[in-house]
Order: sequence, then C-alpha cells, then structure tokens
Amino acid sequence: MNNFTCKALAALLTLTCLCQAARAEGEYAKIRESGSLKVAVYKDFAPFSTGNQGIDIDIAEALAKKLGLRLNLLPFPAGEEIGDDFRNMVWKGHYMGYGPADVMLHAPVDPILMTANDKVKILAPYYREQVRLVRDVRKIPDFDGLDALTGKKVGVDGTSISSQLMLGAENGKFREDIKIYASATEALERLKAGELDAVLATRSEIESSVRKDPNFQISIASFSRLPPKGWVVGMAIKKDDAELADVLQAATDELLASGEMDKIFAKYGVDRVVH
Repeated sequence: MNNFTCKALAALLTLTCLCQAARAEGEYAKIRESGSLKVAVYKDFAPFSTGNQGIDIDIAEALAKKLGLRLNLLPFPAGEEIGDDFRNMVWKGHYMGYGPADVMLHAPVDPILMTANDKVKILAPYYREQVRLVRDVRKIPDFDGLDALTGKKVGVDGTSISSQLMLGAENGKFREDIKIYASATEALERLKAGELDAVLATRSEIESSVRKDPNFQISIASFSRLPPKGWVVGMAIKKDDAELADVLQAATDELLASGEMDKIFAKYGVDRVVH
C-alpha cells in the first residue's frame, strides 16, 4: 500500500468517525430542540405501568426531569417477541405510525438478546425481576418445595411464564389444580379474597399486591427452566445514540445514588433488587 493510499484510508476513517459522532450528537440535539423525551412503557403492566401510574412511569418522569425535558409517554402493547418491541418502539416505529420512542423502559439486560438485536443498545439496569410463589399461610403453613402445592388451588396469569412453569411442572402433576386468570393482578385479588391457596407470579406483582400482609408469605419456587437469580431490566435506545446513552446512564446513576429510585419502587410496595 503506497503512502497516498494510506493517507486516503486514514482520511476516510476519520471522516467516518466524525460523521458517526455528528449523527449521534445531532439526534440528541433534536430531542433537546423538541423539548420532550419520548419514553415507551408497556401497557397494562402492573405495577410498572397501568393507566397513568406505575414504577416505570415514575422513572420516566424522573428521567425527563433530570434531562430538563417534558415527558412524552408512549404506552404500547407487548409484541409476540421482544424483538418486535425493539423494532416498533426503539429503532423503526410501528407500521401504523406509532413510535419510535427515544428510550424504551423495562428492556431485559441480556448479552444474547443484545447480540440478536444489533440496532439496539441496552443500558442503565435498574431492577432484577424474579418469579416467586406467594401462599396463604393459613392454608399452606409451610413450603419446602412444589410438593406442598399438591391438591392446592394455585392461580397464574395465563399469558405469563408462570403459567407455563406451573402447567409443565413435574410432568403436569399440578394441572388439575391450576386456575388461569387474565392477569396476575386478578389472580392475586382472588388469593386475597380466599378463593386460592397460592399464586405464582413475578415478585414485583406479588409485593405490590399483598403489601407485606402477614397472612401471605413469599417463597422461592424452583423450576429447571427458570434462571435462579431472575433477570435484570434496563433501558433500550438506538444503537448509535451515543450522547443519549451517556445522559440516560448519568441520570439513572443519579437516581440510584440519591435513593430516589428506591423511593419510586417503595411507593408501589416493591423492594428494588439488582444484585
């Protein structure tokens, strides 16, 4: 390679880097110019976002405030796969003209998922979700494993991983006693009304519902298909939004360090866990 070619290649690489940097900075500049931060949150997703309230909605408001912007909330229904949500709400927008947002909350922080969705950057983890069993201690005094649920009425959200786990547990041993509901919220209300003995749901759903009621106890239920430590969630943005990534990470760090993030979770009865 001659000297002229080397110089030309170096100039091209420099120009490419400058263009990428300018594009990223330009995109955040457009957000600043608009005066609002568009934040996508899942619809009907208690306790994180349901109606006009929830943990993720409060986080969205706090982020917008930190960035000196108004909040433009974009609630959306979950797609068949998380990749659909990323496409519709992060990097492309829905074909009906809805989205994309500047940032989507409650994105799983998972290396495999990140590799499979190369147009998306996932950052700023703020919560670790886990599947848990909550039982009425008056009906199930002790729980040392799934066998304690034999013959007991266990409620689950029919569209969740909880229903798949319970229906498939021990070759379908508990199928006859599983009660299917449209949501975990409904199942938990039935539990509190005395119609069920236990409910399998996410820890956040359980904690926000039973609110440390001494009649209900949360236990770990082990399933081979379930990550023992659960899964971490954070935020998703377009891959090349470098400046936006920096400011969102900094704002999240401030919310964590000040204790404001913990207060948001506590408002809904949920203990914030990351590790």
